Amino acid sequence: MLPALTARFLANIPSPDQGVWHVGPIPIRAYALCIIVGIVVAVTWGERRLVARGGQPGTVVDVAVFAVPFGLVGGRLYHVATDFETYFGPGGHPIDALKIWQGGLGIWGAIALGGVGAWIGCRRRGMPLPFFADAVAPGIVVAQAIGRLGNYFNQELYGGPTTLPWGLEIYARVVPGTSIPDPLGGVAVDSTPIAVVHPTFLYELIWNLLVAALVVWADRKFRLGHGRAFAVYVAGYTLGRFFIEQMRSDPATRVFGDIRINVVVAGVVFLAAVAYLVLVRKPREVLGDLPGDSTPARPVPAAVGAAGAAAATGPEKADPERADAAATTKTDAAEVKPEPTEPAPTESGPTGAASAASDPAPVPSGAPDEGSTGEPAGGTSLAKPDSGKA
Repeated sequence: MLPALTARFLANIPSPDQGVWHVGPIPIRAYALCIIVGIVVAVTWGERRLVARGGQPGTVVDVAVFAVPFGLVGGRLYHVATDFETYFGPGGHPIDALKIWQGGLGIWGAIALGGVGAWIGCRRRGMPLPFFADAVAPGIVVAQAIGRLGNYFNQELYGGPTTLPWGLEIYARVVPGTSIPDPLGGVAVDSTPIAVVHPTFLYELIWNLLVAALVVWADRKFRLGHGRAFAVYVAGYTLGRFFIEQMRSDPATRVFGDIRINVVVAGVVFLAAVAYLVLVRKPREVLGDLPGDSTPARPVPAAVGAAGAAAATGPEKADPERADAAATTKTDAAEVKPEPTEPAPTESGPTGAASAASDPAPVPSGAPDEGSTGEPAGGTSLAKPDSGKA
């Protein structure tokens, strides 16, 4: 029994018996779980890469709040538009266009409309979109690889018949307790394959992981910036998709005679990504600690800044910017202080004033009471001997 089972696994890749499990009335769909896991991986890895490049923690999560819903809607719209006849043609059910859990997300629409959502999120955080795209690029393509496992559980998007050892076995699925065919939500009648086909989901999964590795390597090697790392991802992905798409046997809209529309789109997007890589030669962006604030700090003289930071207390000690601001304020106040028009009077005695008993007549305000030698205008000294007290 064991040798036969081992030989079977080595000969072909078995498909799952089902892709949906029920917990009471709640369906747990493998396809949806794969999408969720992919999103988590993309956000987590993208967050780490963005912080390493100078971004603020939490930015990727905030942007994903906009990008993920936009991407799901865009992916579904593209799928429905390119498979229009399936839903709105003869025998089609338009309401099925809303059943995203049954599979069918076009990556082109997901990236396009997801990019719009990312742009909105980036504007709210003051983050340049190309900078953000470079950080999340490898995570996105790994998320696509994980999503392809959902196609495996759904028994969809496979290729034509093959005799290769890694051929994918396809089983007949039916609604439990009936003989009604249900390829997506049904359960396999038995493990006898009705077809052995190319596992195009696996080809694309492996290719996507290789593209992710390429993006990481190129980004480290050439310090890519201004969207160029994202362009490497797009070019690499579309190159593989161009060939893998031609191996698939599922129904698809065809243009220019008998060419699958996704093949044409992959070719056009590939050329656009390569052109971007060639034309854009800017160095990697450098962001400060506050990506949302691009205003440079006002320069403060080193001596003044040091004195202000040393004299600062409370919050100013913990915040150099506030300490510099306090020092600058003091400097500005000193600059506007009016200068005396004549030399300041010499202080005498511990109080710095002449004895009231020696001179009962007060000196008018603003009038000079001493000359340059410290004597009154009349020539008689009014200063008492220094007592020596501090």
